[in-house]
Amino acid sequence: MRDETPETPAPLRSGYTTGSCATVTSLAAARLLLTGDASERAEIVLPKGQHVTMKLEFCRVISDTRNAAEAGVIKDAGDDPDVTHGALVFARVQLSADAGVRFHAGPGVGTVTRAGLALAIGEPAINPVPRKMMTEHLERLAALSNYAGGFDVTIGVEDGEALALKTMNPRLGIVGGLSILGTTGIVRPFSCSAYIASIHQGIDVARANGVRHIAACTGNQSEDAMRALYGMPDIALIEMGDFAGAVLKHLRRAPVDKLSLCGGFGKLSKLAAGHMDLHSRNSSIDLPLLAVWAADAGASNALQSAIRAANTSQEALKLARGEGIQLGDVVCARARDVARDVVPHGVVVETFAIDRQGVIVGRAT
Repeated sequence: MRDETPETPAPLRSGYTTGSCATVTSLAAARLLLTGDASERAEIVLPKGQHVTMKLEFCRVISDTRNAAEAGVIKDAGDDPDVTHGALVFARVQLSADAGVRFHAGPGVGTVTRAGLALAIGEPAINPVPRKMMTEHLERLAALSNYAGGFDVTIGVEDGEALALKTMNPRLGIVGGLSILGTTGIVRPFSCSAYIASIHQGIDVARANGVRHIAACTGNQSEDAMRALYGMPDIALIEMGDFAGAVLKHLRRAPVDKLSLCGGFGKLSKLAAGHMDLHSRNSSIDLPLLAVWAADAGASNALQSAIRAANTSQEALKLARGEGIQLGDVVCARARDVARDVVPHGVVVETFAIDRQGVIVGRAT
């Protein structure tokens, strides 16, 4: 397990993407083949020009004919809670008479099986920017070494198939392992860029496979609620977590016919208040605002005071329902209006709120 965050505030440390790790290891393995240099470190240049040096776990020839080598690094995600932090990322490089760079999925790296991603079906799940990074570094090395041939590059991640089960890859149709990701080469702590990219990919894959009604859900219980209500397949269920804004804004570019938003009552109340990030570090439940909305629905002064003094949003909901005030419906209607202001006019939007048992306690359809 990773160490707990210290109580004393300290600057959060950035890390490196799997794409950067794949570039470092493929370069090191190729350099060993072309120059005989089996160094303990390798340096690459990131897309925005930063120079990065990583320590290699190994760099060795793996073929008696000396035309194949492998190198590995331990992925360091810095202080970001990345599922691949601490994983061994490795590259196996084989020289080829055919010019160019060809990519292959090794153990722990997935293969694309559905349309809608940036890669064609059947391709290894090595995203375009990491491919470009590796190609540029290998071509530069080839030129410096007067090498006219090409490279076959196989990227792997130790235990990647098991780690992938903690990501959205299975739902996106990426089978057999993880994706090699990254657009800048750097992981910013808590930027959640990979999560947001997975949300976008989920919408794109659904559209590419003919799904026109999607449900964006904050967690497992809300997914179960939508699955039970509509009988939706997994490909139509978008795990948005706290990133409602990532769903709504992406639909401007990639619209569907119908969007169902489903989440816990507290999170839906945040969206109703205009927040696009529903995480507690970026938005909070506004109990006084809930009391105002309850008043608009006919709540007594006593109920309004009780809601303002409530400990949780669930308590506020229970108090309101006790007096026949459908606060869940009120919140859902306001959340729907917020969402409608973001998505294109042609997208039908509906919202659902659930309690902690996964029961729908509010809706606006």
